[in-house]
Amino acid sequence: MTDFIDNNTIKDDNVYTVSQLTGLIKTMLEGTFPSVQLKGEISNFRPNTSGHLYFVLKDNDAQISAVMFRGRAAALSFVPKDGMLVQVTGAISVYALRGNYQIIINAMSKAGTGDIMEMIEERKKRLAAEGLFDQERKKKIPFLPKTVGVITSPTGAALRDILQISKRRNDKVNVTILPALVQGEDAAQSITKMIKIANKYDMCDVLIVGRGGGSLEDLLPFSDETVVRTIADSDIPVISAVGHEIDWALSDFAADVRAPTPSAAAELAIPLKQDIQDTLAEVKRNLHDNMQSRISNLRLMLKTFTPENMELQFRSIEQPYLMRFDAAKKLLEQNMTMLLKEKRSTIQTFRQALENCNPQSIFDRGYSMVTIAATGAVIRNAQEIPIGTAICIKPSQGMLTATVTDTNSNGNS
Repeated sequence: MTDFIDNNTIKDDNVYTVSQLTGLIKTMLEGTFPSVQLKGEISNFRPNTSGHLYFVLKDNDAQISAVMFRGRAAALSFVPKDGMLVQVTGAISVYALRGNYQIIINAMSKAGTGDIMEMIEERKKRLAAEGLFDQERKKKIPFLPKTVGVITSPTGAALRDILQISKRRNDKVNVTILPALVQGEDAAQSITKMIKIANKYDMCDVLIVGRGGGSLEDLLPFSDETVVRTIADSDIPVISAVGHEIDWALSDFAADVRAPTPSAAAELAIPLKQDIQDTLAEVKRNLHDNMQSRISNLRLMLKTFTPENMELQFRSIEQPYLMRFDAAKKLLEQNMTMLLKEKRSTIQTFRQALENCNPQSIFDRGYSMVTIAATGAVIRNAQEIPIGTAICIKPSQGMLTATVTDTNSNGNS
């Protein structure tokens, strides 16, 4: 380890420039701690697009800025994140332009779970087991809200971004600001109070609850159990917009929608007026085109309604019915003719039978009926009639009277 700078180098009567003093401090620190091992919790993790990693290492009483450059970071076997407990090896460095010191990390390994992250994970599991994060609880964000409520710091960049996006997207949507603390010990109580006020007085159609980016500690109020339960119980749909896209809080799970940033929340909550106008214009055009098409079709139909066309159309409709009527009439006549023929034949048969039973018919064939003149009884057996009996003979026409002179039982005359 390099020895400290000789006290004689720093004289009480010297007047140093800022650069000189910073240079002396840089020499002392970097010379004293060329290699050091630290154990701490990652906070305010900010990976750079260049591949460098910037974050803070902290414990309960102190913190130190840290940087791990791209070449070393590429060799990591895990992805660092806020709340992770790590052990690092590096050198203390002084960044003169800002006058602060930091550790430049050469190697880093996981050492467990940080206290804050462990607490948040435990709370997340417990609240999830109660069903506070269930999808069935989620409410739909209204398509075209009249008023959007924003619960955030009245002086923060998040609010400015939301107001700018709101004005740009749709100046017809009102934005109601419900100022709240978003960092510190009283932040959770302040956020909870504003959510309850918004619901009590029905102040808006959708609520944006959030803030800009920050360290894990900065975002901690949005993982407070009271805040999470209040968001879950809100009758007004809630969009959680905490930090940057890589940040998260328990409010994200309890809210109806999670937005990666406050700006994204504004875009989710406020529809683009131009899109609505374009959609309405398209609907109007489609309605107009449909109406014109129907009117054109009706006009074409009306042109066919001349007297001649009407008659032709009537004939075309009438003709099938007339043909069916004629066919039915012909079939009816055939059936009637056949039925009459059958009835005539039956009548003729009955008539012939009756005629055959008529005594006159028998007389007409040459038969006669013989009766006893005194009694009128019909004579059926000649042996029963005494000789000398007066009889009457009725042929087909007229009447004869006679006296029995002889009888013959053999029927021979």
